[in-house]
Amino acid sequence: MSVLNGIKARNFLVIGRVGMDLSPDPAGSRTRNATSMMVAMGGSSANIAAGLVKLGCRAALVTRVSDDAVGWYCLDQLDHYGVDRSHVRAVSGECRTSLAVYETRIEEHQSVIYRNNAADFQMDIADVEAVDYGKYGALITAGTVFAAEPSRSATFRAFELARAAGLPVIFDVDYRPYSWASAEEAADVLSRAGGMADVIVGNDEEFGFMAGGIDKGLEKARELAASSAEIVVYKMGPEGAVTLAGGKELRTGIYPVTALKPTGAGDSFMAGLLAALSEGREIGEAVLRGSACASIVVSRPGCAPAMPDHNQLEAFLATHPGPTSV
Repeated sequence: MSVLNGIKARNFLVIGRVGMDLSPDPAGSRTRNATSMMVAMGGSSANIAAGLVKLGCRAALVTRVSDDAVGWYCLDQLDHYGVDRSHVRAVSGECRTSLAVYETRIEEHQSVIYRNNAADFQMDIADVEAVDYGKYGALITAGTVFAAEPSRSATFRAFELARAAGLPVIFDVDYRPYSWASAEEAADVLSRAGGMADVIVGNDEEFGFMAGGIDKGLEKARELAASSAEIVVYKMGPEGAVTLAGGKELRTGIYPVTALKPTGAGDSFMAGLLAALSEGREIGEAVLRGSACASIVVSRPGCAPAMPDHNQLEAFLATHPGPTSV
C-alpha cells in the first residue's frame, strides 16, 4: 500500500482545532456541583497530534486560536506536548478558542461544548497554502474542520495540496452535530471529504450517517474501500472494529477496562493506529494498538494528558488479559 510509505515517515501534518478542556475535579463530580476544575488541552486534532508525539512521531498543527488568555494557554500546551505550532495563527476580534466542559463520569455524563464564533473556523486558504507539504509524510484531519467556512474550503484546498505533494490524506469522520448548520449539509460535505481520503476512520453511526442510515454504514465503508481509500476502519464501540484494506476485511476486538469517561477514545485510537503503522506493524496489530490506546484514555482523567506514551502502552499490553474475541 503506497499510503504506508507516507505514514512511515513518522512526520504528520494535522489540520484542525485546539481548545481548552475543563472537567470537574475530582473524577466522578458533576459540573453542577463543581468547586474546582481540571484544566487540559483538548480539541480532536490537537489530541491526535499530542498522542502521536507521545508515541514517538512528529506532528505539526494547522489552525487558528484567539489572541487572548485561552488561546495563549493552547499555544503553551502545544509546546508542552512537543507539537509544532509554527502554522497556528492567533486572531483578534470576537472569535474565540473553543472551550469544552465535560464530566469524568459515565453515568449521566454531560459534555458542554462552546463553539460559537470559533477561532479555528477562521483558518483560510492562505493558512494552508503557506505550508510546505514536502516536509511531511501524511496529512490528518477530523470532520469538525469542515463544518463552517472559511475552514471548510481551506481544508479541501489542503487535501489538494497534500495529494499533489504525494502525501496520503487521513480522515477521521468525527461527526459532531452541534457544529453543523444541518445534517444534510454535513452528510454531503463529509462524504465529499471521505471520497478524497486514503485512510478513513469512523464509527458505525458516522458511516451510517453518511450513507443515510446506520444499517447502511458498513456497506458505505466497503464502498469507500473499493473505490478510493486504501484503509477504512469501521468502529463498532464494544463490538470492536472492521478494517477494510487490500481487498480483505479484518475484525478485531477491544481491550475492556473500567471507564471513567467516554471522551478522547477516538483521538487516541487514531494516534495509536498511525503510530503503529509508522513502525511497520501489520494492519491488524496496528488497529489493536489503537484500541488499546483508546481504552487507556477512557480509564484516565483528561484527554491529551491521558494519551499514553510508548512505555505506558507497552505496559498496558503486557498486563492486560487481551482483546475480546470476535
